Amino acid sequence: MNFELTEEQQMIQKMIREFADEEVAPGALERDNKKEFPLSIMKKLAELGIMGLPFPEEYEGGGADTISFAIVTEELSRACGSTGITYSAHISLGGAPIHLFGTEEQKQKYLVPICTGESMGAFGLTEPNAGSDAGGTQTVARQESGEWVINGNKCFITNASYAKHLALTAVTGQNDREKEITAIIVPTDAKGFKVIDSYEKMGLHASNTTELVLEEVRVPEENILGKRGEGFRQFLITLDGGRIGIGAMAVGIAQAAFEKALQYAAERKQFGRSLSHFQAIQFKLADMAMKIELARNMVYKAAWLKDQGKPFSKEASMCKLYASEICMEVTSQAVQIHGGNGYMKDYHVERYMRDAKLLEIGEGTSEVQRIVIAREILKNA
Repeated sequence: MNFELTEEQQMIQKMIREFADEEVAPGALERDNKKEFPLSIMKKLAELGIMGLPFPEEYEGGGADTISFAIVTEELSRACGSTGITYSAHISLGGAPIHLFGTEEQKQKYLVPICTGESMGAFGLTEPNAGSDAGGTQTVARQESGEWVINGNKCFITNASYAKHLALTAVTGQNDREKEITAIIVPTDAKGFKVIDSYEKMGLHASNTTELVLEEVRVPEENILGKRGEGFRQFLITLDGGRIGIGAMAVGIAQAAFEKALQYAAERKQFGRSLSHFQAIQFKLADMAMKIELARNMVYKAAWLKDQGKPFSKEASMCKLYASEICMEVTSQAVQIHGGNGYMKDYHVERYMRDAKLLEIGEGTSEVQRIVIAREILKNA
């Protein structure tokens, strides 16, 4: 068992940490206040070859592994949660399904622009009445004159305003009592396709979260992603990979909160001594450091299993569940250590706390993760 990062992973970590500190962190508070999408940052990441990092080089990707993706997501999230989720969704929800299930032609047409940063990656799954119950999909697609005609709504879709195309799920038939759900690639400029960016969110203000409205949207039959009726299985596989990204995000935000708390505790004087001299604060900091390290190890293990081609569904859910919950805890404690200042935007920790909450909800709620974990551990019981 070797916990040391490879030379390539260390190089990526050093490069992206410097980039995050110099290019991402300085404007994070302003972007959050203005709800400004980090488009210029994404363009710079594209110039660095990071936007297609874990995808093969023949599609303009970086040919790197999932651990490297987790490292980049963590470091970007440490600097800015909105930038972290933008990147994570771009890779794990936008690019991954096309890479995993697309034809060679589809990869050349749709994955290459994602890898080069020409298009942001997005994935249309969640609906107003199909959140945790993704099988409750109501968007429908019917065949007509060699085309799929799609009608429906999607909600809480990341990056869609900046995506030139995305894969989405739709009901294409009925098998006995079960819906036949298929994934279809849809250009966002198709007639009848609307992307609405009007949500008022608690956190992650600089990320792009949208509603999709499809009214008689027509795409060619060959835009099916994978095989007809396999959309449900495909998005379950996609979400497994996405949960590693959310876990890495959680580690990054928690790390940022811990660093701010550690710095504040060393500088802030009360009763003639810095806060870091008080055992109550020391214990808080020790618990924060321990839980972050445990979460990071869980994220890396899930990523390693994925890279080895081994089953990783359970570990992906575990790392997402644990990392997101300790992220919420760590950011809350960071606010507490800052006292009244922690409630003020200039100190950043309240933003970390607001951003952290989404991680317990997106890519499957904490309750759904426990269902997945229980199902996996009971398989051989």
